[in-house]
Order: sequence, then C-alpha cells, then structure tokens
Amino acid sequence: MPLETSPETPVPVRTVSNLLAGWIGRLGAVWVEGQVTQCTRRPGTRTAFITLRDTAADMSLSVTVPADLLDALAPPLREGTQVVVHARPSFWPERGSLSMRADDVRPVGVGALLARLEELKRVLAAEGLFDRERKKPLPFLPHVVGLVCGRASAAERDVVENARRRWPAVQFRIEEVAVQGPSAVTEVVDALRRLDRDREVDVIVLTRGGGSVEDLLPFSNEAMVRAVAQAATPVVSAIGHEVDAPLVDLAADVRASTPTDAARCVVPDLAEELAGLRTLRDRSRRAVVARVAREQARVDALRSRPVLAAPHRLLDEQAARVGADRERARTLLRHRLERAGDDVRHARARVTALSPAATLARGYAVVQTAAGVVVRDPADAPGGTALRLRLAEGELAAVSGARPPARRGRSGP
Repeated sequence: MPLETSPETPVPVRTVSNLLAGWIGRLGAVWVEGQVTQCTRRPGTRTAFITLRDTAADMSLSVTVPADLLDALAPPLREGTQVVVHARPSFWPERGSLSMRADDVRPVGVGALLARLEELKRVLAAEGLFDRERKKPLPFLPHVVGLVCGRASAAERDVVENARRRWPAVQFRIEEVAVQGPSAVTEVVDALRRLDRDREVDVIVLTRGGGSVEDLLPFSNEAMVRAVAQAATPVVSAIGHEVDAPLVDLAADVRASTPTDAARCVVPDLAEELAGLRTLRDRSRRAVVARVAREQARVDALRSRPVLAAPHRLLDEQAARVGADRERARTLLRHRLERAGDDVRHARARVTALSPAATLARGYAVVQTAAGVVVRDPADAPGGTALRLRLAEGELAAVSGARPPARRGRSGP
C-alpha cells in the first residue's frame, strides 16, 4: 500500500529506506544478462565489483561478486564479455544504495551468442530492416565521405589511402570511436548520427578490422543496426573480413568485404574513368566519322543520278516539248484561220452574187414609188407617178409617162 504523506505529515528517511529494502528484497534472486563494462578488485578483499551494461537500452547495473568466483572462470573475465549473472538485489538503507550480489557468473558461449544473433536477425528481418527496397544508391562522386572507425586504426588508413589513391580530391569527415568494448555501441551510434545530420556528408563508411565473434558483437547490436537502417545518408558497412557477417552488414545500403573494398565502393577510380572517357570519346569519334562517311556516300550517290548530275536537262526537255507544242498550236491556229478566211471569202462571194447590188452593177435599176413600193408591173405606175430609180451608184427621180404599146414576144417593163 502506498504511504499516506503530505507536507504536513512527512515520513522520515529511515522509513522510506526500510520500505525500499523490503520491496527490493521481495524480488529474490534473478538471472541477469549484460556486458561487462568494468571489473574492479580491491587489494586485500575477497570481493570484486563488476558493472553490467545493457547496450540496447544504455543502462548499467552494479554487481558484487566473490573474488574466488571470478578466479574460477576460464578464461578470466574481461571488459566487453557478455555474461549471465545469478544475483540477488539488496538495498542498503544506511547508504541509500542499491547493489546486486552474485553467486554465479557464466560467460555467454559463442554458440549461445550466435543463436541469439540469429533470433535477432529473424526479428529485424520480419520488420523489413534488411529489405532490398530500403537500400539507397550510393552517389557516383561524393564530395565528402563520413568515416566511422577505430582510433588510429588500420581500417581508417586502408579506407583513406585507397580512396585518395583512386580519387585524390575526395574529402573525409572522420569520427574516431571505440569499435569494441562496452562503449562501442554508444560511440558508434552517436558518431553515425552526427555524420547523418551533416548536410555536406554524401555517404558514410562504417568500418573496423577483423576480430573474434565477441569483438564484432557490438556491430550486431540491435541499437546499432536500427541506427544504420534509419540513417538518411547511404551507409557502407565494412566490418571485419569476407567471412565476418555482423547484422549491420544486412542493414547497410552496401556491404563491403574489407575496408579496402569500401574505398572502391564509395569513390570511382580516376584512371579508370579517364580511360573510360577516352574510350567513349574514340567510340563517339568513330561513330561520327562513320555516319558522316555514310551520309557523304548517300549524297554522292544522289548527285551521280542524271536528275541531279544535269538538272537543266530535264528543263531543256520540258522547254523543247513546250516549244514543239507551241509551234504545233501556232500551225494549227494558222491553218484554222486560213480555212476560216477561205470560208468567209466564199460566203462573201456567194452573198455578193446573190445581192441586188450586183445586179444593179450590171446596169439594172430598181423602180420604186415615192412610198418605197417596188414597181413590178407598169400598171403599178400609171402616167405621172413619181418614181425613184435605184441604181448601182445612187438614185434618180423620175415620173412615169404614158404606157407604150406592147411588143409581140416581149414581156416585162
């Protein structure tokens, strides 16, 4: 039951301490797993103190261990070892401190570690942290390369020297951290996040040399694997050698077999690129020359054709055809006009032959009364009738006289 307290009715320290001791004492002995981050043995005492750390949650717990228990371990317990401890929690009211007193310490074997790593691998894979779709492509030519490595390590030299040998202008942002031991996970994750926040860093290389399963254990830590998977900047993992396979290799965007291979992944080889450019330039030149030669051959072939070799010939032929058609049309028109003229002359001659004027021209005359009536019979013009005589060259006025006696055998006026 919770204590009933208030500012007016507080409880003394001893009451709270005793209650804490009682509550903690009810927990009983428990098995605790963690990584040894510190092991201290005081001279002249039979007691040792170790600090267990949960790297995933970044929490620590102090454990008191009998010295003879540690002496019996083979190999000796050292910092960074993953252990399972059977301990009972105790709260010391006098000092107000909590401690765990162990009666059994068991280093976690390699087989057990690998089994736990397989289980963690299965869980993270189910979450999709290793999916290929999540992998980000590496930039072709990074301006700045972030490097997370051990302090003054051979892996750092391998990456930097090989990268600069391939591309001398490459720049590095180097974060030197602990790559094994109790603080490795925290330092590596913090360095990774700092580089990921740096806008000038285009790619991050996470590297260290080879080592035992225990040495590479931090790079299979769940916190580090999640930090690699969540990074917005592409991450290249180069942990250990070809046979080493920590879980960060699966979460990284690119896995390099060695630090030297990581350098080859992040920057191109200047000599190879120049050789490639020369090859492409030569290929382009040959392609252009061949294309120009083909087009020139086509032009020459077109120019050799008669229509292009002597283009005026076609015009001359057409001009001759037009001239011949024009002459033929002129001849036909002339003949047509001549025939029409002959027809007109013949018609005129016929008209002239049939015209009264022709008759008048032969000495005949047309007698008409003053009213214009043609006189055909003498009876039509009795004596004294005014008459008009129409001749070939004009008219005359006359008056009809007495009718003369008719002559035998003659008729007409």
